[in-house]
Amino acid sequence: MKSLSVIIPVYNEVESLNELHIELNTILTSFENYELIFVDDGSSDGSIDILNNLAKSDNHTTVIQFYRNYGKAAALAEGFRVANGEYVVTMDADLQDDPSEIPNLIHKLEEGYDLVSGWKKNRNDPWTKRLPSKLANFVTRLMTGVKIHDMNCGLKIYKQAVVKTLDIYGGRHRYIPALAGQKKFKVSEIVVNHRQRKFGVTKYGGSRLFHGFFDLLTILFLHRYTQRPLHLFGLFGLFGVGSAFIIECIAIYYKLFLGHPFQKHFALIVFGAMVFVLGMWFFSIGLIAEMITASQQGKEDRVKRIFGASSK
Repeated sequence: MKSLSVIIPVYNEVESLNELHIELNTILTSFENYELIFVDDGSSDGSIDILNNLAKSDNHTTVIQFYRNYGKAAALAEGFRVANGEYVVTMDADLQDDPSEIPNLIHKLEEGYDLVSGWKKNRNDPWTKRLPSKLANFVTRLMTGVKIHDMNCGLKIYKQAVVKTLDIYGGRHRYIPALAGQKKFKVSEIVVNHRQRKFGVTKYGGSRLFHGFFDLLTILFLHRYTQRPLHLFGLFGLFGVGSAFIIECIAIYYKLFLGHPFQKHFALIVFGAMVFVLGMWFFSIGLIAEMITASQQGKEDRVKRIFGASSK
């Protein structure tokens, strides 16, 4: 049987930790080798004291403490870094994610997938959370092509190769299935039980919808244009130069066909020139970015050749 790591980011969940720990150990008794990694993300409610007591009484439990709140992405990234299991599960600490779904996630993963995400199809949250989440997931599916209904579900399972490859920071944890899909890992999902919140309050406000949108744009840009920046900046440059050409043609039309003096449309001519310069500026940025990219690629190639030669 595969070894298993379960990573649980914790932020002010003091009331739920003992119950969650009992549930996890009960579910995972059939595993010969498993570890529970609790990452305390700067809790201020005494969660770290509970976690330290659990670690002292249970040799399956490891606790990582951040001395201030860095966010869920940092907590997951640190958990991924230290995880030893061949399979890695992530879940939230608020008891809304059901530990009894872990065997179902494992079964789905062993069908040949690299990552399986939970889908909170019957979500026990207020509509103020459900509606923005549905909208965000629809847009993400449309823009990334990864057909997952619930990108940000905390309950997921990964093969170790996935978690050691992903670079998670900022708000990128919301789009882990999309990031894995970009790296050609096989991604799937299953419907999971989502329970009512029993203790505490949600740690996320409405602003995360806007933050998530900007994170999505960053992911798409880095994936599509990191190796070909001129394709993006050149598009803006082409639009600027084309718009400038049309503007100046309008000014010439006024002069040649309507007899207006250029002075009458001086502002239009100056505006067209400014748009032309802006378009060329975008072209220049794209070309400089292409040269930087080519230079970095050349360095990587040289390193590969040096190592290849030294290994003979």
